[in-house]
Amino acid sequence: MQEYHEFLEEILIPEDVLQKRIAELGKQISADYAQNRDILLICILRGGVLFLTDLMRQISVPLAIEFMGVSSYGVGGRLSTGHVRITLDLNVDILGRDVILVEDIIDSGHTIAAVLEMLETRKPASICVCTLLDKADRREVFVPVKYTGFSIPNKFVFGYGLDIDDYYRNLPFIGVVDLNKYKP
Repeated sequence: MQEYHEFLEEILIPEDVLQKRIAELGKQISADYAQNRDILLICILRGGVLFLTDLMRQISVPLAIEFMGVSSYGVGGRLSTGHVRITLDLNVDILGRDVILVEDIIDSGHTIAAVLEMLETRKPASICVCTLLDKADRREVFVPVKYTGFSIPNKFVFGYGLDIDDYYRNLPFIGVVDLNKYKP
């Protein structure tokens, strides 16, 4: 297994900047949902886990959490197939609840758009998206993102929940991969 520093092109978002922005998002969500709302944060696995845990600690209003597994990536996990597959569905009913989808990164938008479409059929009171990273330049379909941590350029990023071949999610920062130096 290659050490990340061997292919790290740059640290795009350092840990302190990540945590400061997550705290701001938590305050914004708390203010927006201060009126006795039934908030359910749905984390899209696996990349969103670190973001969810840090974000929910910054939200001061009562909330519940749930997890959903979604895949649109083929073998190797770097290119989307465009076909969205639910690998783990919700264990709770979202009827009448205020749902916030918590996502690590949105690029083409196909995956999260499909998830939104599916969940809207379950009749939540409201549904919105909170993403840590937004690659708007890669967007192929419209996604109504209400909360955005960072808009980033079209670069292959890893760390803080984002993986390369299922590794490096545990890093406390968002780094950029030098694809000329990474050896799978």
